[in-house]
Amino acid sequence: MKNQPLRYIKHQNIDSKKWDSCIANSQNRQVYATSWHLDHATEIWDALVMGDYKFVMPLPIKSKWGIKYVFQPLFCQQLGIYPSPPEEIAKQFYLVLTQIFRYVDTQINSQNTPIQHENNIEFTPRQNYILPMNMSYAGLFSAYSTNTKRNLKKAEKNSLNFVSGISLEDYLEFKSENLQVILSKKELERLKSIIAFGQYKGTGKIYGVYTSGNELCAAVYFCRYENRVTYMNAASDKRGKELGAMAFLIDKFIQQNAGKNLVLDFEGSMIPGVARFYKGFGAYPETYFQLKYNRLPLPLRWLKRI
Repeated sequence: MKNQPLRYIKHQNIDSKKWDSCIANSQNRQVYATSWHLDHATEIWDALVMGDYKFVMPLPIKSKWGIKYVFQPLFCQQLGIYPSPPEEIAKQFYLVLTQIFRYVDTQINSQNTPIQHENNIEFTPRQNYILPMNMSYAGLFSAYSTNTKRNLKKAEKNSLNFVSGISLEDYLEFKSENLQVILSKKELERLKSIIAFGQYKGTGKIYGVYTSGNELCAAVYFCRYENRVTYMNAASDKRGKELGAMAFLIDKFIQQNAGKNLVLDFEGSMIPGVARFYKGFGAYPETYFQLKYNRLPLPLRWLKRI
């Protein structure tokens, strides 16, 4: 394995069939690394490929001031090497990466462990939260925090309605009106593209919560890939927050999927309050790492972001 060639392949030359087969057969498989998700999440992505797609590493690319660099796209929490490699293989990938790019800021998946590297690569831990759902709802509910149970009890009194499969148009309109993080028109279009394709493939669905007056107050796009369901994008309005609509929505989703061989991936968070919210459903932390180095020419090196 060590002697297999490691190639840098530009996007137009990637064999998407072999690529997706590699991802699907990897223990650390994630929807983010599939060719179709990458195609919708970023304009350009190249790759490092070892052998006949035995190990692969997607590389979303941007360019500024004539400098090409690797970045982490929105709606794509983790990437890295698939399948998770032994240390000597990971070192080969990182060595070639530093030979090609002067600046890299990406996030490797939870089964890619940081390694000591001579090229001053920084590995910064980040936190995700996951919840295996392969037990009864009663068993899952027993692990909820006291605060979560109390909030659900309040939410049940608010005559909320849980709806599976709301329209993309309704979701995007609601999302646009209730952005917690400002997204550009281009970024919203990219989100629309990701969700529309997920719905087309049958891997994604939008769930919503309506008030007693039939007004949408919370919504989430869930995407399933293999046995992992990702809480990929969510939105609540002020009324939804007051009514506990998001907790209500997640609990209903867990009820629907309890006992299945699925893992609910909450996609973070590094924000303490959000992390507590996810932990309240019995989710436990899963560490992944930001991989970053800056070998730009000295006049540019001070820049935090290109």
